[in-house]
This record gives sequence, C-alpha cells and structure tokens, in this order.
Amino acid sequence: MQPLTETIANATRLLLDGNPELWGIIAISFRVSLTAMLVATPFAILTAFALAHFEFPGRKLLVTLFSSLLSVPAVVVGLTFYLLLSRQGPLGDWKLLFTQTAMVIGQIALCFPILVAMSHSAFQALDRRAWETARTLGAGPTRALFTLMREIRFGLFAALFAAFGRIIAEVGSSMMLGGNILHYTRNIPTAIALETSRGEFAQGIALGIVLLTLTFSVTALLQHLQQRRMSGQ
Repeated sequence: MQPLTETIANATRLLLDGNPELWGIIAISFRVSLTAMLVATPFAILTAFALAHFEFPGRKLLVTLFSSLLSVPAVVVGLTFYLLLSRQGPLGDWKLLFTQTAMVIGQIALCFPILVAMSHSAFQALDRRAWETARTLGAGPTRALFTLMREIRFGLFAALFAAFGRIIAEVGSSMMLGGNILHYTRNIPTAIALETSRGEFAQGIALGIVLLTLTFSVTALLQHLQQRRMSGQ
C-alpha cells in the first residue's frame, strides 16, 4: 500500500493531468444531477407556491408529507424505483433500469422534497398581500409569480444549492438504479465506493477532492445567501 502523501500526490496528478476516465466520471455526475434539477425545479416551485398561497383539501397533509420526505434515505428511494423499473416491476417494459434516465428519476425524487419544503418556507415568509397587490396592479399570473420569486430569490437559491448538494453526493440511489457502469452510469460517489473497495485509493481521493470542493462551495454560497437575506440586500 502506498504512503498517504504519495497517494494524495497521485490523486492530484490525475486531476491536473486531465485523466479522461476521471473527468468522464465527473461529467456524468454533473450531467445527471443538473438534468434532475432542471426537471424538478419548475414543478417544485409551482407546488411550493400553491401550498403557500392557496387553501385546498389536503394542503396541510402535503406540507407535512414533503417535510417528512426530507429524511428518507437515498437507498430507500433507490430500492423503491428499482422495484418499479425492474423486469418484474410495473414499469419494467420501459427498460430504464441501469440507465442515466433511471438515475435522473431517482435524483428527482430526492431533490423534489427539498426544493418544495425550502421554497415553501421562502414563499410563506413573504407577505401574502404581495401576490394580491401584483394581481391588482394588472400583472398576469405568470408575471406576478416571477415578481414574488424575485422577492424571495435568496431563499430559492438556497433551496437550489441545498438540493443539488444532496443529490450529487448521494450513492445509494445511483448505485441501485445506475448499476455503476463505466463510461455510462458511474458517477462520483459510486466510483469512490468502487475504487476504495478495490484498494485503488488515488482515483477515489481525486474524486473525493472534487466532491469536497463542491460541498464546500455550496455551503459557502448558502451562508453568503443567508447573510444577504438577513441584511435585506
């Protein structure tokens, strides 16, 4: 086994030399997670807005449900969709298991409750009269909604960063739904798990550096947005 310093040096070299296999894994990870975010975010924001501004049967139950789903482990989400997408499952004919599409579906299920819960809190913090005022001044529903979103933009950005940080680092769902196939479904967390189990620590550490850098960046952005929100800027 190589000394730790030498392993870290090899990991850094892999990143700086542009190792194609390493950066291919990173690209897959970002592509899948960004696709999940792009699909989930519009529906999540509309759901959060409806929960915050309209009264309808079951509204409180839905708010409680989305808050409860925040703590569901990624492996449980992966198992649920694995059973649905497997050959014996009700959606087996779609043949999506062990594809990037299946990984996207799993990550949507993971990020959607975070987006809804945090966006709902941001909408609730806004004066409810803001929507009525915008509508009274002649703004259509879409324009009025974008006006509200601008007012709570820091809260929405916080929701986006928190959701993205959650899904790009999860391993359970991606492993079960993607199958960890090289050049196709192997992303950062699943590659780290595989390389570590094989004793190949250099690539695992290199990918860990990427993940830690991303996590630190997301955390720093969240703190910055919270400070700006508190200062009213």
